[in-house]
Amino acid sequence: MISCTEFIPAYSELFKYLEKKQDKAAVVDFWNYLSDIFLTNLKDQLIENGIRGCWNYWSKTLKEEAADFTMELDEEAEEFSISMHHCPSKGLLLENKNIEPYPDYCEHCDVLYRRVLEPLGFIYELDRSQTDHAQCKLTVKTKKRK
Repeated sequence: MISCTEFIPAYSELFKYLEKKQDKAAVVDFWNYLSDIFLTNLKDQLIENGIRGCWNYWSKTLKEEAADFTMELDEEAEEFSISMHHCPSKGLLLENKNIEPYPDYCEHCDVLYRRVLEPLGFIYELDRSQTDHAQCKLTVKTKKRK
């Protein structure tokens, strides 16, 4: 069986191709499509478990990707975070000297997950300031109801 990491260079090249053939909007449209079609498991987790659904979802996916990360869940404060110490996807692209990574590669996470979380009433923040080191910080909070 092929691991998910085998597809990372292909994704990067696809993003570049879509932007070259059309524009950046075509890339974002593709990411929106992926979010709608493939992240129903995240949506289901959130609907069923609230903020804990983030923990349930990313515990599985990040383990499958062999990521180096720290997750925190504070159910009382209704906050969840991931500190990505080394993203295997971006890390692989940075280490591969045979291809130039799509410049906005890490933006796909922002688009994919924001599209699921925000309509369900969550605040989604992604700090991508360290993606050139294969690091980022994701924070999800439940909107406080008045």
